[in-house]
Amino acid sequence: MKKEQYLGVNVSVMTYSEILDDLRMRIKDGKQSTVIAVNPEKVITANQNPLVKELINDSTYQIPDGIGMILASKIKGGELSERVTGIDMMEQLLRFAAEEDLGVFFYGAKEEIVSEAKTKIEDRFPSLNVAGYENGYVKDNEALVKKINDSGAQLLFVALGSPKQELWIKEHMGSLNVKVFQGVGGSFDVFSGKTKRAPAFFRKFGIEWLYRLLKEPKRLKRQMNLPIFLLKVLRSR
Repeated sequence: MKKEQYLGVNVSVMTYSEILDDLRMRIKDGKQSTVIAVNPEKVITANQNPLVKELINDSTYQIPDGIGMILASKIKGGELSERVTGIDMMEQLLRFAAEEDLGVFFYGAKEEIVSEAKTKIEDRFPSLNVAGYENGYVKDNEALVKKINDSGAQLLFVALGSPKQELWIKEHMGSLNVKVFQGVGGSFDVFSGKTKRAPAFFRKFGIEWLYRLLKEPKRLKRQMNLPIFLLKVLRSR
């Protein structure tokens, strides 16, 4: 599959539908696949931490989550034309699982968050087989792996925050029968209703970061990663 690289970090040049079509074939062939969202902040972190860069580059699909990745592609004359966000990818995968009759498992976040997310997701996708869930405070990973395997789930969504969730996936995927893994950060918070997404206007134009900044001015330091990233990409041309 075609990928572009920004400051040494891979990014997949694929749409939602192309990823799902590819996943369908990989599942049929018995292959495991990992999905990780890539944004400017994560690329900068990857350049400071070789382990994070390795986790990203070793993933099957590095989705361009953030308008900064599209802008970087334009700077370098690349082919990225649309964002593939982590939470929308999760929603697409949930719909895919419901259509293909594949069980899903949710792991991570606080008990009240993950359980409420499970309930609301089941309401939204009535035909979805939610094979099980576990909050992010479980200590016995061996028992957790057994619980996931016993559930028969084929898709696993892990919400432990990045890069902890990717590290957990990398460490345990060899012991799991799951075929698709996605680290989903705070997505359970959104599906549970605890956190509201940016209004459609902000999402349409890829400026959720501005909405979040207006709601939480203290995020300004984090948001400075965008111009820093774009400057680094420009210098690397």
